[in-house]
Amino acid sequence: MAYAFAQFPSGVLADRYGGRIVILVAIGLTTVASALLALSPSMPIFLVLTLVLGGVAGLHYSVATTLLTRQLNNIGTAIGLHNSGAPLAGLVAPIAAAAVSQWLGWRAAIALGAAAALPVFVLFRWKVRPTEPARPEQPMSDRFALKPVIELLSRRKIAFTAVLAFLFEFIWQATASFLPTFLIAYHGYSVTFASTLFSAYFVIQGLTQPGIGSLSDRYGREETAGLCAVLGISGFTLLLVGSRLALLLVGIVLIGVSMGWGAALLPRFMDNLSGACHRKRHVRGCRVWELCPTTPRPCKTSLLSTTS
Repeated sequence: MAYAFAQFPSGVLADRYGGRIVILVAIGLTTVASALLALSPSMPIFLVLTLVLGGVAGLHYSVATTLLTRQLNNIGTAIGLHNSGAPLAGLVAPIAAAAVSQWLGWRAAIALGAAAALPVFVLFRWKVRPTEPARPEQPMSDRFALKPVIELLSRRKIAFTAVLAFLFEFIWQATASFLPTFLIAYHGYSVTFASTLFSAYFVIQGLTQPGIGSLSDRYGREETAGLCAVLGISGFTLLLVGSRLALLLVGIVLIGVSMGWGAALLPRFMDNLSGACHRKRHVRGCRVWELCPTTPRPCKTSLLSTTS
């Protein structure tokens, strides 16, 4: 929730102070919050710092997306490259954290976040040029208005894209939460082999997102998003009806590729907004709308699996 709610003020801050400085603050505070989290002396402080970490990390995404759309023409490819880091980190980070926690304890494992964020902060500050704020003189209180967000979501194309993003996000989380359990309980695989297939799913998702973005740039956002949906349906069907390992592997590949949907849907949203300032003002609202309903999605998917 902290990550989701930080999406909206991030755009306001970027309008006032510039996108580069907001991203630098987000990465820098992520470094500090991760280090403090590793040093937390009690559980209440640990929980507070966890919320702080989510909030400062959430300042990054919307502003970075707008920055990419300003600098580059093929925004699908750019957003795909930007998004590909998440699934790859989702693969590498748990393994690294588990290994470090075994050797040095849980504090050192959490400190890995600070160790990863610090060089990113240095490289971004060194390589990315300063950006001019869009509205440096406008009071920030004027930007926190519900009317623009309501007007945004009342547009048919924007609302349709947001609903699709919500549904895809729900499916992504359900897959991330239950794919290993499904492989163990439904197909009888060992924990080790199910974890290996799950890791392959993340690798495929991370590697193919730039390709999905490139396809959306070349052949259209709707067509590429539809292709992702078809591939996902086909992959899940193979997991349900297939029993041979070869079919399951094909299903994992199809599902992994389909989860690159963000590289097609987010550019579609950006395409339907006119002007760079207009994009920045509204992309944060749509991002909050997409993430907030799906923030408790592990609970939702757990409830559905239990009641079924």
